[in-house]
Amino acid sequence: MIRQFVASLVVLAAAAAAWIFFVPGSTATLANYGIALPFGAPAPEKARPAGRPAGGVGARPGGAGRQTNVVTTPVTLATINATLNAIGEGTASRSVTVSSPVGGNLAEVLVRPGQVVAVGDIIARLDSDAEQIAYDRAKLAADDASATLARTEGLASSSLVATTALTAAQLAAANADLELRNAQVALARRTMTSPIAGTVGLIRVTPGNYVTAQTTVTTIDDTSSILVDFWVPERYAATIAPGAPVTVTAVALPGRSFAGEVSAIDNRIEPASRTLQVQAEIPNADRALRAGMSFSVALNFPGEQYPTVNPLAILWSAAGSYVWKYDAGKATRVMAEIVQRNSDGVLVRGDLRPGDAIITEGILQLSEGADVALLDGPDGNPDQAEPTAAN
Repeated sequence: MIRQFVASLVVLAAAAAAWIFFVPGSTATLANYGIALPFGAPAPEKARPAGRPAGGVGARPGGAGRQTNVVTTPVTLATINATLNAIGEGTASRSVTVSSPVGGNLAEVLVRPGQVVAVGDIIARLDSDAEQIAYDRAKLAADDASATLARTEGLASSSLVATTALTAAQLAAANADLELRNAQVALARRTMTSPIAGTVGLIRVTPGNYVTAQTTVTTIDDTSSILVDFWVPERYAATIAPGAPVTVTAVALPGRSFAGEVSAIDNRIEPASRTLQVQAEIPNADRALRAGMSFSVALNFPGEQYPTVNPLAILWSAAGSYVWKYDAGKATRVMAEIVQRNSDGVLVRGDLRPGDAIITEGILQLSEGADVALLDGPDGNPDQAEPTAAN
């Protein structure tokens, strides 16, 4: 037992001697606690800028008191949550599927894929011989009934026919007119016209095919503007509003970007994904964009600004993370809750302002209100800090 105790004392003494002789600043640390050693020299100080007093900034007059040499960096401002990126899919601003209103044999197609058509342009026609005959017959009957009515009205004015004959002639003329209109509608339905202006898609049938009301002949897309549907996290629901500017890039058109604005926002959050569907309208005057393209969508927001400090300045205690601020030759502890870590700084929430001098070197030997000597870095002058931005 005695040998083990002696061996332990020897090991501890050797470790203490190694720490004193090989750890820089060990003698200064012991001196801070009132332990003076008869040997050893204080750790060499870092080179000071020209013209800087030997005691450092904030040194007490006459060299009284011991100070810790420190280096500081300024607090800057960083903005986060200022940009939202999402993936969207494009659709035409208006799109219709052209199909026949009635069944029949397709007689001719008068457009080709990619052709630009106007409202009312004829797309295709069905065989309409029977309908044309019915229309001609109805027109003859209507003309005859109209002539009969005219003669009857002339005779009725001379009191040569009874009132009942005039009423019968009027009824016959009205019925003939209805038959004519019915035949005209049947004949018109054998012709397919474009309900919108746009670009014709692929033709799905060929002349001679029998088509029905469910048969798709072609599609017409109005791509004068493209609607891009995309989804954003629900935390942006209160931030996005119709008319907000957006910028999109298409995978198929590298190097080009297109500007537009939010045109519509869904009225509910998708429960499964917790996202909100948003629609943006992108002008497409040169028809470079097509329906079905995938887009990368970017929206800009005011964002949130936070103080940013050097990552080396962050320390931890039982109360949380904190930093040391240099203030008129003193070290002041400031609680700094970490918001986000970036490659060039740490965004924090605390009582810090742009330009505040935060101690980054010499922080392990500091205590609240300790005297410090500034070797390098800003001295709290706000003019030396420039705001930065982080997405």
